[in-house]
Amino acid sequence: MAAVIDGKAVAQAVREELREKAAVLKEAKGIAPGLAVILVGDDPASQVYVRGKRKACDEAGFLSREYRLPAETPEAEVLRIIGELNADPVIHGILVQMPVPPQIRPEAVVEAIDPRKDVDGLHPFNAGRLFSGDPFHKACTPSGVIELLDRYRIPIEGKEAVIVGRSNLVGKPLSLMLLSRHATVTVCHTRTRDLGAVTRRAEILVAAAGKAEMVRGDMVREGAVVIDVGINRLGGGKLVGDVAFNEAETRASWITPVPGGVGPMTIAMLLANTWRAAERAAG
Repeated sequence: MAAVIDGKAVAQAVREELREKAAVLKEAKGIAPGLAVILVGDDPASQVYVRGKRKACDEAGFLSREYRLPAETPEAEVLRIIGELNADPVIHGILVQMPVPPQIRPEAVVEAIDPRKDVDGLHPFNAGRLFSGDPFHKACTPSGVIELLDRYRIPIEGKEAVIVGRSNLVGKPLSLMLLSRHATVTVCHTRTRDLGAVTRRAEILVAAAGKAEMVRGDMVREGAVVIDVGINRLGGGKLVGDVAFNEAETRASWITPVPGGVGPMTIAMLLANTWRAAERAAG
């Protein structure tokens, strides 16, 4: 039976460490890490995420600024606000909450953010620097996966890692992060033949495909570490991941739950990126 990786506890520990670091930075340089979040429209899930980010900032002693814009806001207005924030010395991180309304191009707003303030780690500059091994910021959710493995002292070097999902948000950046830690990495997708045969090779198996419980127990290698990035809402409001948890936990050595696994780490890594940006700005 697998041991459960407690993402909530790790995220709380990271936030407490950042609160102490922020206090030191404030005392030494008079600077509080500043995060600005732009929310366009009234998507319910996005509103929940933004509230969570504001609460985490408050607890960590960060400056938090929000821009809540109506759904009909033109792209030019969003770009104008980003330009002002790029030039604002008290703001060290800028995040545009996705999804945005159809009149706004996601790539346009992401590319408008100063890469040094791109704490989501999505700017093409940071994505390219991740490829070469030296980004200003790394994408938050994949960083959270690595942080969980490290905090639980789960070795990465030399392990065979399989990622199910090739998104720009998780699968692709995570593959590079694992490679940089000397894992042997396979990325699977919808065209992968005999997916189970590939996933059964994995010593570290990451599910990030966005399909409820697609990874069944018989697709998991005995003793594998299973990281479930997915979050899917079933009928009745039940949340499940991309892994059939009850089946997989009988074969895995470690496993993340949904909710309470990778999810809480995303905001924690966002704060970590913001703190690093503030520290860099402080010299």
